[in-house]
Amino acid sequence: MKADIHPVYNETEISCACGAVYRTRSTKQDIKIGICAACHPFFTGEQKFVDTAGRVEKFTRRYGSTKATRAQKS
Repeated sequence: MKADIHPVYNETEISCACGAVYRTRSTKQDIKIGICAACHPFFTGEQKFVDTAGRVEKFTRRYGSTKATRAQKS
């Protein structure tokens, strides 16, 4: 290996928004994340409901009905 070309590899802490702290080694110091294995629904088994109905209603208000219209027969 060549000398003085590799980044400094230090011990660091990864902090989640839920309060969980993981200690590891990285080239970055004090990493902050929004979601981790302690609070992610896939790992915890909890299901979080995300309301997307407002998006559909906003679309219908903006562009009209979402149903396709048929051509009238003569």
